[in-house]
Amino acid sequence: MVSETLKGIEEKMKASVKLFRADLATIRTGHATPALVEHIRVDYAGTPMSLNQLAGISAPEAGLLVIQPWDKSSLRDIEKAILKSELGLNPTNDGNIIRIAIPPLSEERRQELIKIVHRRTEERRIAIRNLRHEALNGLKQLEKDKEISQDELKRSQEQLQKLTDFYIMEAEKSSKGKEEELAEV
Repeated sequence: MVSETLKGIEEKMKASVKLFRADLATIRTGHATPALVEHIRVDYAGTPMSLNQLAGISAPEAGLLVIQPWDKSSLRDIEKAILKSELGLNPTNDGNIIRIAIPPLSEERRQELIKIVHRRTEERRIAIRNLRHEALNGLKQLEKDKEISQDELKRSQEQLQKLTDFYIMEAEKSSKGKEEELAEV
């Protein structure tokens, strides 16, 4: 019972940190990376789809992204979606492919992005703590139903706290890495 609860919550925490890392990858640094735009939702034939489902995305050089749609008729839709995104990028369309020059970040924009990273890190900490709270309620219910002893509850609470601390630390490591990346000029 206890090990199943802890294992289940650890999987959720692991998934939460993995999602957080993917989320951080979408925050623009001075380098072009396909992860920057692949999540953008494009309204294609009335259906919202992610950009990576509609086109090949590559970064042939540090300051350039190239998007090659599989269907040329989607060029305008892709261009519109990129312009509407909060990334502040200006795509150029030559009729076959879309090029996006990634300008170097200003110091002001860098600071804004670092604040965004801090906010998202705090949101992730809260999410992990909520998972801990969910597991804690489950463990307390097991003790209340006399399925585990008070000693087992105490031990499992300590294990749960260690898991929580570990995954919060993992999220913070990812956050620090992104901050360092943003601080590079």
